Amino acid sequence: MPGAQNALVLLATLAAAAILVYPGLARAPTWRATITPLASIIGSGFLVLGPILDASYGMFAPLVMAGLCLVAWLFGGAIRFNIAVIEHDKGHRPVLEERLETASSWALAFAYFISVAYYLNLFGAFGVSLTPVNDDQHAKLLTSAILLLILAVGWTRGFKALERMEQVSVGIKLAIISGLIFGLASYFFQQAGSANLVLDPPALTGWAAVAVAFGLIVTVQGFETSRYLGDSYPAKTRIRSMLWAQAISTLIYMIYIGFLSFSLPPKALALDETAIISMMEIVAPILPALLVAAALSAQFSAAVADTSGSGGLIAELTHGRVPVRVAYAVLVAVGLVLTWSLDVFQIISYASRAFALYYTLQAMIAAAAAWRIPGDRRRAPAYLALALLGALIVLFGASVE
Repeated sequence: MPGAQNALVLLATLAAAAILVYPGLARAPTWRATITPLASIIGSGFLVLGPILDASYGMFAPLVMAGLCLVAWLFGGAIRFNIAVIEHDKGHRPVLEERLETASSWALAFAYFISVAYYLNLFGAFGVSLTPVNDDQHAKLLTSAILLLILAVGWTRGFKALERMEQVSVGIKLAIISGLIFGLASYFFQQAGSANLVLDPPALTGWAAVAVAFGLIVTVQGFETSRYLGDSYPAKTRIRSMLWAQAISTLIYMIYIGFLSFSLPPKALALDETAIISMMEIVAPILPALLVAAALSAQFSAAVADTSGSGGLIAELTHGRVPVRVAYAVLVAVGLVLTWSLDVFQIISYASRAFALYYTLQAMIAAAAAWRIPGDRRRAPAYLALALLGALIVLFGASVE
């Protein structure tokens, strides 16, 4: 039976890969624009979100997942509105909106600092997960080595060569996720057929449950990358790409969490950053190796992209007074401090709060823009309420214990 399950998972993975490299799809402009935010949304979050929600919320995990996706969709709506307004204004924006935009750019650059540490700490954990040195110390050493490698490459050569990995890693990741979901679906229906589905009570309730959910926003983050593809795509394509990316990622996440939370008992396995490996070994023995391959390629390319993005933002915001290379060095220094002082779950909560600050400022920009546009003025109170929600996430987001 395990051999047949392995074969089916591998077949599903290869079929998804074949679809992703199909020239008609791969060359479609909207799909190319969609790939970047889609890969960001379901990148790292996919690796840790399932075990966290399963262990923390039990049978209510799909509801929490739906809530996270809804909040992300609302923040995405504010950013999509801002894309349209910027296109309409053609660079002539009120001073308040310009200042808020500058503040949000600083917030995003800072969020990138934490997200790189998040990505590479997952890289370290998954990198040692199937080796004889599978422990926290060696994971942190591997993370530190990759941080220093990224600094060395960025300082001496720039990231152009490494950035070419992104498209390949995106294809690998999406194909493996397809195989994982296929395997989970098969396992779910086997459990359902033998009346072994799990209805586990939540471990968290009340405010503690809300605070941990606030601290997981980073796991559905990434849709905002559509906002910064202006050099490659027109505003309508970027707006459509974000809509598609959020719709597809929501569908994937809801299917994934639904199958996982009702078929695998959360109390059977210890919750750590690589818990998904042990969980998926139950589903199909081939999945742990596939997941490690997806994790290593995805986390490295995401870290390179965010390091490059942060360095470029800081150089632009300081008008070149802080060179890109210096920004890289500061980012790596922050990454090393976070790596050796916090665990992955704490870094996730800090990253969530950092991105929530960026989303708060984007919602404030949307509120200000809506208020000055007569036809959109009715949207302003909703965007202000969204900014308030973002502020609450910044203040109260908590990590999984």
